[in-house]
Amino acid sequence: MASPGILLICIAVPLLGSFLMPLFGRINAALRNIMALVFVLFALVASGLMLPGVIQDAPLSIQMDLPLGFSFGFLADGLAVFMALTASLVAAIIVFYSFGYMEHYENQNEYYMMVVLFIGAMMGLVYSTNLIFIYMFWEISAICCWRLIGFYRTEQVVLRANKAFLITVGGALLMLIGFIGIYIQTGTFDLLELQGRGIDSWILILILFGVLSKSATLPLHSWLPDAGVAPSPVTSLLHAAVLVKIGVYVFARLFLINFQMEIDWQTIIPTIAAISALVSGGAAIVENDIKRIIAYSTVSQLAFILLGLSCGNMIGAAGGLMYILMHSLAKAGLFLCAGVVEHSTHTKDIRQMGGLVKRLPITAVAFALCAFSVAGIPPFGGFFAKYLVIAGAFETGIPWLAIVFVLGAVMTVVYLIRVFVKVFFGKLTHPDLKEGSWEMVVAVAILGILSLAIGIFINVPSGLINLIVDSIGRW
Repeated sequence: MASPGILLICIAVPLLGSFLMPLFGRINAALRNIMALVFVLFALVASGLMLPGVIQDAPLSIQMDLPLGFSFGFLADGLAVFMALTASLVAAIIVFYSFGYMEHYENQNEYYMMVVLFIGAMMGLVYSTNLIFIYMFWEISAICCWRLIGFYRTEQVVLRANKAFLITVGGALLMLIGFIGIYIQTGTFDLLELQGRGIDSWILILILFGVLSKSATLPLHSWLPDAGVAPSPVTSLLHAAVLVKIGVYVFARLFLINFQMEIDWQTIIPTIAAISALVSGGAAIVENDIKRIIAYSTVSQLAFILLGLSCGNMIGAAGGLMYILMHSLAKAGLFLCAGVVEHSTHTKDIRQMGGLVKRLPITAVAFALCAFSVAGIPPFGGFFAKYLVIAGAFETGIPWLAIVFVLGAVMTVVYLIRVFVKVFFGKLTHPDLKEGSWEMVVAVAILGILSLAIGIFINVPSGLINLIVDSIGRW
C-alpha cells in the first residue's frame, strides 16, 4: 500500500516542477522536454500507485482543518484516481508528441511550463476535498489555457485566447458565488462534511454556469471551436485530456458523490445536453476546418458525458464515466492526427486535401481507429460507453432524450466519415508529403491502438468504474 505522502507528491511534483521548465530550457532544450515528460509521468505513476488502495476500499487521504470552515485536504478515492490516471496518461502522450511538433517554434519554455502546470492543476483539482481549493486549481488551469491558446501571439489568436479566458473565468466566478452560498448555509467548504446534503436551486444554477462554461456546453461553447488557432498539442490537451474534462469531473464530484439534486434537474440538465449535442453535431457536419470539426465534435460528445452523469441511475453514471476515458483517448488521437495533416499540408481546410492515405498511412489508420471509437462503432471503447449512456437515458423514463442522443450518435458517424473521406481518399492533393516526425507518428499510433484495445479489454476499466458507481449510496 502506498503512503499518504505519495498523494501530496503526486500534486506537488508537476505543480512545482513546471516552474523549472524555463531553467531547464536555458540549459538544454532536450533536457527541458524530457523533464516535462518525466513530471507528467510522475503524476501517472503516483496515481497508479494509489489504485490498489481504491480497489481495497482504503483510499489515501490527507486532511488538515483550518479556521473559518477551511480545510487543507486531498483524497484519492475511485473517482479522483480514475480522472488522474486518464488525464496524466493522455497528457504524457501529448507531451511526447510535442517533441516533434513544437521543435521549430519559439516560446517553448513557456509552452512546456504551462503544459506541466496544467497537469499539476488537474491533479490538485481532482484530489481536493475543499471547494475553495477546487476553485483555485480551476483558475490555474484557466490561466494555462489562456496562455496556451494564445501561443502564436498574433492579434486574432490573442483575441480568441481572451475569449476563452473570459467565458471560463466568468463561469468560474459564478460558481464561486455558489460555493460561498454553500458555506453560508452549512458553515464549511469541506466536501467530506457535505456528503448527502441538499442544495438550493439557485446555488446549483451558479455551479452549473461554471461547469457548462468549462465543458463548453451550449450556450457557453463558442470559445472551444475558436481555440483551434492554438498548436495541435494544445487543442488536444484542452479538448481531450484536461480542460473540458474538469467541468464534467466537478459535476460528477458534486452531484454524483456529494449533493442531492432535485428530481426536476434530472430532466433539465439532460435537455440542455441534448440541445448541445444536436446543435454542435450539425455545426460539425457543415464545417470545413478540420480542427473546428473535431472541436464541435468535442462539444457534442461532452453532452453524452453530461447526460450519463445527470440522468440519475447507475447505468448512465457508469456510461458517463467510461466515456470520459474513451473520449479522452480517441479525441486526443483525432486532434494529434489533424496536427500531422496540418503540419504537412499547411492548411486546415478539408476541401484542399485528398488522397493523403497514400502519403500518411499510419496517420490515416490512427485517425480511423480513433474515429471509430468516437462514433461508437463496436468493438471500440466508445461503443460501450455510448450504449450505457443511451441505456441510462431510457431508464430515466424519458425516451425522447435517448432518441435525441441516438440521432446525435448518427450525426457523429456522418461528420467523421466526411472528414476521413475528404482528407484521406480521392485524388492526391499533396504528392510531396511524408509522415510527421517519429514522435508524432508513435503518439497517434498509441492512441489509435488504445482506442481499440480498451474496447476489446473493456473489463479492465469497467472494473474501476463499477467500483466508483457502486460506492455511490443514492442508487
